[in-house]
Amino acid sequence: MSLLQILRPTLPILIGASIMLTLSMGLRQSLGIFVQPLTQDIKISVSDFTLALAVQNLAWGFLQPLAGAMTVRYGFRPIMMVGSLFYIVGLALLAGAQGMLTVMIGGGVLIGTSLACTAAAIAMSVAARSVPAAVRSTVMGIVSAAGSLGALLSAPIGQLLNEGFGWRTGMMGFVILSLFMLPAAWYAGRVDKVPLPPKGPDDIADTSAAVAVKIAFGNASFVVMTLAYFVCGMQLVFLTTHLPSYLAICGMDPMLSAQTLGMIGGFNVLGSLFFGWAGQRWNKLALLGGIYIARSLILAWYFMLPPSPASTLLFGALMGFLWMGVGPLVAGAVAEMFGLQWQAMVQGLAFMSHQLGSFLGAYGGGLLYDSLGSYTMAWRIGVALGLAGGIIQVTFALIRPSAPPPMVPAR
Repeated sequence: MSLLQILRPTLPILIGASIMLTLSMGLRQSLGIFVQPLTQDIKISVSDFTLALAVQNLAWGFLQPLAGAMTVRYGFRPIMMVGSLFYIVGLALLAGAQGMLTVMIGGGVLIGTSLACTAAAIAMSVAARSVPAAVRSTVMGIVSAAGSLGALLSAPIGQLLNEGFGWRTGMMGFVILSLFMLPAAWYAGRVDKVPLPPKGPDDIADTSAAVAVKIAFGNASFVVMTLAYFVCGMQLVFLTTHLPSYLAICGMDPMLSAQTLGMIGGFNVLGSLFFGWAGQRWNKLALLGGIYIARSLILAWYFMLPPSPASTLLFGALMGFLWMGVGPLVAGAVAEMFGLQWQAMVQGLAFMSHQLGSFLGAYGGGLLYDSLGSYTMAWRIGVALGLAGGIIQVTFALIRPSAPPPMVPAR
């Protein structure tokens, strides 16, 4: 049976999850475009704005397990719909911001809460629930790839509106785009009618959230993956938050930052497809470690040289290929270890570590810039921690290997 035939009954669910993910991630990844004009207009510092983004990441991370647990009790649809509404309101508050409080509530708390209900952990869980195990990693790679298109759309639109009409108009353009999350979440919510597969021998099922948490943190492979995931969040959010500011400081064309974020989004598609395909065939945890090592080497190469348009776009392409490929790998690893019933919550537990790294990448990068007047120390820390985390992850994965699910032969 071909992949299309397998997916046909659940295509509306997968398309809805993909659109919801592409908007929630794409809009968030493009907020760095507005750092310079917003902070200058409403008289706050760069570190003030990045503190709001850091709070966003903490809210997202610490509420992700709660959102995942609530899907078990209430279903995916109500959680995703409420999260979409929070995103719309959060962006609207940002568009009308007059000071730090509104930025913190809109860009920090509300968007962070929304991401816990609409972003990768929930979208990947919806995709995993919808398809057989034999094609799960590949399908999650496809959804992650579709979810990567948001930056291709939102970054150029936001930059064009920002340059032509001001940052508030650019932010209102984001509000309009976010409205499409509501119907996408509604269609993705059809997954609530898809029955869970039979329970496997190691699956967490028919138990309480507390017991599920205890079982997850009793698994050494999960703990190592969770600790290494910290590095992922730190590197990615540092880039999305500070790269536009870094390029402006270096005298680059402001459009280059939007083009680079768009390049990241475009190569996200290829990377997500590749790592979804690869995770169906090879050790997911070893692939994760390889991504962290490769990212760190590319980060070191780029920041050691003076930026140019060509090197910046190449950097965006390379980092984009290694960006959201972690999504299907982490989600697939969690599903293999613990099953599907508590997948969203357990994946959310790992994501808390990712978001602590995101907090350090966003706010720590801003503090180091304000204190030292450059990003040199920030990227050096990112490279060092990335190499350490990646090497530990690969080593442990090779010591305790896991096999992907058997492939279904084509007929």
